[in-house]
Amino acid sequence: MTDHDEKRPHMPLGLALRGYTGVIQHLSTKDTGSALSDIELESRLIELGFVEGARVEVLHEGLVGRDPIAVRVDSITIAVRRREAMAIIVA
Repeated sequence: MTDHDEKRPHMPLGLALRGYTGVIQHLSTKDTGSALSDIELESRLIELGFVEGARVEVLHEGLVGRDPIAVRVDSITIAVRRREAMAIIVA
């Protein structure tokens, strides 16, 4: 993490708009509205590569309700629902 990242406001990735870039700070699975349990959601996100320190960029938003979003995590592209992306805290 750089000094620049520490000064940026932390927010859920689920609120980010297309073009946003940032670094994952941590996961917070409480009250995301996901159909998965907190433990299942956290495990799934980690398996997909959403880990602390990874660089993220929102590449695309779905047409209906801007959901799902396509996110580049380091060098891979992943589609994720916004409600599940609410568990990914970025800065």
